[in-house]
Amino acid sequence: MSTYEIERRKNLKRLETLYRSLKIDEKVENFRDLFDFQAINLSAISLRKERFMETTEGKYAQIIAIAYVEERGKKRAKNLSLRYFGRVEKLDGTLKEEIVEFVLRWRLEKSFMGVDHYRELLKTLE
Repeated sequence: MSTYEIERRKNLKRLETLYRSLKIDEKVENFRDLFDFQAINLSAISLRKERFMETTEGKYAQIIAIAYVEERGKKRAKNLSLRYFGRVEKLDGTLKEEIVEFVLRWRLEKSFMGVDHYRELLKTLE
């Protein structure tokens, strides 16, 4: 098993644990359905490197999924709140870390999926 595969399995296992502990499973029943979303974002907590985990006082923390839906023959982005946590300044440090970790691990798995896609395409060239 390659380092890539080990890292991916470890990431998925921890992501599923966070999915349950953060109660995302109440909104998205099947863990695998999380990856049908085009993106998952976070409100009120920064993920930018220069402001990592800084909060925006007075804002509400929530994990937001973005899906593309078709309406009247056109696709448009639709936001779906996966979990609302209330005012960001009232979050305890551990919960804030778990929220950030969930979003980062989801994004990491989506990037692994992209790598798999390109690996498959390259195999067809061999």
